[in-house]
Amino acid sequence: MYQIVIVLSERKLHLLKDNIVIHSYPIGIGKELTKTPEGIYTIINKAPNPGGPFGAFWMGLSRPHYGIHGTKDPSSIGHEVSHGCVRMYNQDVLALAAVVPIGTRVIIRK
Repeated sequence: MYQIVIVLSERKLHLLKDNIVIHSYPIGIGKELTKTPEGIYTIINKAPNPGGPFGAFWMGLSRPHYGIHGTKDPSSIGHEVSHGCVRMYNQDVLALAAVVPIGTRVIIRK
């Protein structure tokens, strides 16, 4: 079973399978006024090529208006830049989306 753990202080997204980290990805997170919310969520939808600033893929979380997505601005990865969503390089979000199903647990912590 897959699980995603996002560690905001590291600006990393860790993909776990059976509680073992199998891959880690650099991410961009929410800026000071629109921080990425800590908590336990679920991926509730997936959409390729969502348009706008969301890059190559969107995975919506069970917290409305928040998701994990690609970006049109790869230089933003590693920084506090978003409105609360988790940004990934397009190739990374595509690789992640190919593996994790809807219903995957997402833990976001400091």
